[in-house]
Amino acid sequence: METYQLTVAGIKRELPIIPISDELSIASFVILGDTEIVSATAPLLAEKLTDVDYLVTAEAKGIPLVYELSKQLNMKNYIVARKSVKPYMEEPLVNQVVSITTQKEQLLCLDGKDAELLKGKRVALIDDVISTGESIKALEELVAKAGGNVVAKAAILAEGDAADRKDILFLEKLPIFMGQRERSLVP
Repeated sequence: METYQLTVAGIKRELPIIPISDELSIASFVILGDTEIVSATAPLLAEKLTDVDYLVTAEAKGIPLVYELSKQLNMKNYIVARKSVKPYMEEPLVNQVVSITTQKEQLLCLDGKDAELLKGKRVALIDDVISTGESIKALEELVAKAGGNVVAKAAILAEGDAADRKDILFLEKLPIFMGQRERSLVP
């Protein structure tokens, strides 16, 4: 299997290159279970996040990162937008998204109690990788519905053309692959 060598926060990983379609492949970066990557990258991202009241991520890959970031920023809690409405949720806010990795429509759901916390607050959206930006956009729409103000969008990696965006914070670039060559994803 082909791999891509990534170095982030001084840590090296060999990422498998996996096909997403006949024309497009990505280097698969998974932080679930990778304590070393999360522990090394969170302090570096925390330095970039100033004047933030809440951190919000989408279930599931962003959870370990947002947990560690909340510790670094001395926050008592963080908020996770779930992938489905749960029975415990009161008056949930719901948005739909199609991301490059799921390639199908999925829901992002914010518990009404969490939405109340965000009202009038400064919010940072957190993800492991920002690629097309669709997941971050859906999170931003949820936060806006809740009355929160998104002041930062941050990830460990920016994939493809996302690395050229001026509205996101990230630590390293991650290429995408079209055919046999590294190329930027065309939005």
